[in-house]
Amino acid sequence: MTEQTSTTVAASASEKTLLVLEAALSHSRFTDVVEATGLAKATVHRILGTLQGRQFILVDGDGRFQPGPTILSLAGRALENLDISAIARPHVERLVADVHCTVHVGVAAGDEVVYLIRSDSDKPYQMPSRVGHAIPMHSSGIGKVILADHSDEELERFVARAGLARRTEHSITTLEGLRAEIADVRALGYARDREENVPGVSCVAAPIRDHTGTVRYGLSISTLALEHSDAQITAMAPQAIATADAISAALGFQGR
Repeated sequence: MTEQTSTTVAASASEKTLLVLEAALSHSRFTDVVEATGLAKATVHRILGTLQGRQFILVDGDGRFQPGPTILSLAGRALENLDISAIARPHVERLVADVHCTVHVGVAAGDEVVYLIRSDSDKPYQMPSRVGHAIPMHSSGIGKVILADHSDEELERFVARAGLARRTEHSITTLEGLRAEIADVRALGYARDREENVPGVSCVAAPIRDHTGTVRYGLSISTLALEHSDAQITAMAPQAIATADAISAALGFQGR
């Protein structure tokens, strides 16, 4: 066997193993794994035996495949080393170049949002924000997309804990008002901040999901209300959503 042939066979075997592993983690029965991979039953059986032996997968009492301790340990180590700023930065920079506005990425930190990324545009001004700065959830676009992933009961508990401070004359300050706003965010898939956190600054924001599908982060496009009309800011929502979705995919979210 030549070196090239050996490499091809090895690559093919590796690909089959990965196909079976992915299928076993998505399908609970042997027949489903065979169908999903398109491989011969004997091949699937052999690979599953190897994966079980190395504890990448386990078989429960009902004969269903479950993640094994080896793959859970690897996943845990990978998540510990996950750097969302490094993952999101290239996507953010492309969005800034497209919309010529400041783009933020923020993370939920208790009952507030903390900025992880601020990327400025080529405009002769900068937003009054900084990385590491904490802002309220109820008055920010990023905070609203995070709250929209909460249940109604969790939203009520949030208001009871954090309150609804009036940051500007446009801030939402009642539970009823926040409920209505969050209902709109859920229906639309994006949130707006209409000078609710900082006078003169508006934004449109989209949710970023982690590998479990939980909205722990958000992305916003921010601009001066004097420079862009309300309709123009809303028109940037599809770009915010597309970029947030790309970051979610890079974090391991595979959709629902």
